[in-house]
Amino acid sequence: MKKMKLFILAIFIGSASAVFADEGMWLLQMMQQQHLIDQMKKQGLKLELKEIYNPNGVSLKDAVGIFGGGCTGEIVSSKGLIFTNHHCGFGAIQEHSSVEHNYLRDGFWAKSFQEELPTEGLKFTFIDKIEDVTDIINKKIADKEFTQVEAYTGAVLRKVAAELYKKSPYFKKKGIKALIRPFFAGNKFYLFYQKVYTDIRMVAAPPSAVGKFGGDTDNWMWPRHTGDFSVFRIYADANGEPAKYSAENVPLETKKHYTISLKGVEDGDYTMVMGFPGSTQRYLTAGEIANKMKTENYPRIQVRTARQNVLKEEMAKDEAVLIQYASKYAMSANYWKNAIGMNKAIVKNHVIESKLAQEKAFKAFATKVGNEEYLTVVDKINAAVAKEEQKEYATNVFAEIILGGIEFGTPYMVLDRYVDALKNKEDSLATEFRKTLTDVFESIYNKDYNHSVDKKVAQVILPLYATMVKKEQLPSFYTYVEKNYKGDMSSFIDAMYDNSIYSSKANFEKFLKIKSAKKAMKMVKKDAMYNYVVSKYDKLNEIRSGYAKRGGELNLLHKTYVKGLCEMNAANPQYPDANFTIRMTYGNVKSYQPKDGVFFDYYTTTNGILEKEDSTNREFNVPTKLKELILKKDFGRYAMKNGNMPVCFLSTNDITGGNSGSPVLNAKGELIGLAFDGNWESLSGDINFDQSKQRCINVDIRYVLFIIDKLGNNKRLIDEMTIAE
Repeated sequence: MKKMKLFILAIFIGSASAVFADEGMWLLQMMQQQHLIDQMKKQGLKLELKEIYNPNGVSLKDAVGIFGGGCTGEIVSSKGLIFTNHHCGFGAIQEHSSVEHNYLRDGFWAKSFQEELPTEGLKFTFIDKIEDVTDIINKKIADKEFTQVEAYTGAVLRKVAAELYKKSPYFKKKGIKALIRPFFAGNKFYLFYQKVYTDIRMVAAPPSAVGKFGGDTDNWMWPRHTGDFSVFRIYADANGEPAKYSAENVPLETKKHYTISLKGVEDGDYTMVMGFPGSTQRYLTAGEIANKMKTENYPRIQVRTARQNVLKEEMAKDEAVLIQYASKYAMSANYWKNAIGMNKAIVKNHVIESKLAQEKAFKAFATKVGNEEYLTVVDKINAAVAKEEQKEYATNVFAEIILGGIEFGTPYMVLDRYVDALKNKEDSLATEFRKTLTDVFESIYNKDYNHSVDKKVAQVILPLYATMVKKEQLPSFYTYVEKNYKGDMSSFIDAMYDNSIYSSKANFEKFLKIKSAKKAMKMVKKDAMYNYVVSKYDKLNEIRSGYAKRGGELNLLHKTYVKGLCEMNAANPQYPDANFTIRMTYGNVKSYQPKDGVFFDYYTTTNGILEKEDSTNREFNVPTKLKELILKKDFGRYAMKNGNMPVCFLSTNDITGGNSGSPVLNAKGELIGLAFDGNWESLSGDINFDQSKQRCINVDIRYVLFIIDKLGNNKRLIDEMTIAE
């Protein structure tokens, strides 16, 4: 217990002046103890802490939430209006698009509440309350309710969260969910009460030529000219409570929304970002970073390059395929390019050397305090990682190719049970399974799936798999191909996609007409796709069984290492790795110099859009109306003092994936932009923050409003917002 108290003290103590400015994804619930507000005020903040985070009242925290399952959004009107990134709303925009109504290409602008489009499955999640439950978790470990290793598992944390939820004032309230997350590698635990709204409607989206201007070429790059925003709205029941979609639902009357500032930004201005960063790994050892480059980033780059080349070619041929795969391609390409940039940045920024220096200092500290656990923990982590390197690499290749590369499959377990029901003459059960099989068939052949395209992907990546791992690491269907198809993978893929039970409606209906269990079983067992899927899940179960043990060992080692690092650096407040929980980061508007002789200013304007325009390249197409507005300088009240129209700006805020769509706020807490990307030179930032290189790329709120008003002709939304001139 004494050691734990020392650790808690270590993450709180330190004079505010010692904080590394701009670095840190800070926990709102720890800001008071860490005296962060003092440092923030030194950098320009004009608010008090309770205006940012107030556990007993309304604050800026209450106007931000999780958009969907992996982004951030913010409330910009009293009627539940949400701003987020275009790439965050991309899936919804694609879902509503068709060849007849191509909102990806043309944009979408609802002119009334009635025209706002319900988006099935989309959610918006507020954080209602945060509680420290570290003592509760530790007591349960001491009482042997579960082990330290089990305390990291989702099942155990969900169970504890459910117990606490039932005892809380939130029990049985509409839309409330409780979850517990570990922090500082399991040295602390917090419980979050979330309020989840499920009736979210699409309100506005610029054409992709605005929202994705620059495409893959400009992704992670600066200068940037991307209007990366989209607009949605929360609907609720008459009492303002979460409710599933109903025509009777009304726009949510929100308790807090952001005021929007049109005053713009200057170099050095204070900035603050609040959002939900997904994942960072800043406590990795040098050995783990080298391992990540080889076992995670390399297979991601190689496999996705092959898959995306197929998708890009097919999307270019057919507008319907373009609509079907636009969102899938964008999600794949984003972290494909991130992996490429990260590996390069790790080398160029000498990240491994920096970590080795840290480890040397840590061993000196361990020797000084006489802590044997600290003295040996880095070596133990590196040994554990090295021992599993080949398995880890093979697992990631499997994930990229089998889990993430191919969509087509069959419900093999239901097929088995269906045949058993036929065999046992259980007619009602057979009827039930027949319906399940039909539902699965219909779910596969949805509007976002193209059987021909998926087959072409398989023809490329399944042969690639055999070249990337050792033969004994391949799923068993490769042996099946050797035995039944003389090793001809192409013929096997033809059989899967052309002749299997699920390969066509005709084949599927033919199978369902079979009443003989013997004939049905024979067809199932000979089915190429059935054998592929059985092999797939056999390999997945094998991976999972080994991963739990490996992960548990590393979790405990990291708990020790992080505790020691926090004690070693006790002069400075510490922050935990990102884990998609609400965080705050502060910094400043700032230009940067990526290399000698190259200087980038902190902002871009619409002049750069015309400079980049290329009618032969879809990524740099400029909509005719936008071009006219730029040439006429018809920018209205959104222009800069010199008459130019700003598009994007840079800040030093510490963000990562999950922060996409996060509000960028000024010193008064007013909205000045939406965070949407990082810069190429800092792609090692999830592992090691470098203040001289790290920049957050934001779309200027003035450009967002200009596009809504002038390009979208949607003044009704402008009138709904609170805007400070």
